[in-house]
Amino acid sequence: MSDLERYYRILELEPGATLEEVNQAYKDLVFVWHPDRIPKENLRLQQKAQDKLKAINEAREKLRSLKTKHQTISNSPSPSPSPSYQQQTPSQKTQPPPKQNSDLSGKDYSRANLSNKDLSGRNLSYANLSGANLSDTFMHKVNLRGANLSEANLFRANLLLADLREANLRGANLIGADLSGTDLRGADLTGARIRSGERLLVKLIGANLAGAIMPDGEIYQ
Repeated sequence: MSDLERYYRILELEPGATLEEVNQAYKDLVFVWHPDRIPKENLRLQQKAQDKLKAINEAREKLRSLKTKHQTISNSPSPSPSPSYQQQTPSQKTQPPPKQNSDLSGKDYSRANLSNKDLSGRNLSYANLSGANLSDTFMHKVNLRGANLSEANLFRANLLLADLREANLRGANLIGADLSGTDLRGADLTGARIRSGERLLVKLIGANLAGAIMPDGEIYQ
């Protein structure tokens, strides 16, 4: 098996998958194998998760680099006496995504479509995300302290270990969201959707809810 085939197999993809499919497979597998989802005392699974993440990261980076290079070459002009390929390349490169520690505090993303984005580790404190579509968005350890998420769609969003202190989650859709380990102290969840009938459909394992206003208006003690 070639290295290329191995990278596709690690990401559970068929050879020739698109860059979008590579990125989505990466996010899905990170969600499954992130060490924070595994009990700290289970050293065997912790080590397995670390090894899996290392392989997943390597496969994603190799495939992304290969596909970006292929796109650049495909889009480059045919050889001619005009300036060389090396001179033309910079203007054709895809701009890199913002760094993971990008400061987006206070930004206005109201009603923005951020579905399936990777916002892990970003600083979005006091940002306006009211009515935003954040379904299936990966927001591990994101800082959303004081952010306005009223009426936002957080369906199946991954908010593991996120900081949501004093956040406004009034009327937000939290069905299927993973809020394990999240700091929700003082957050306002009035009217937020977290249940289907009597069934709780939000993961709140290890979440800190001290002082949070629950969907029914009661303050969590």
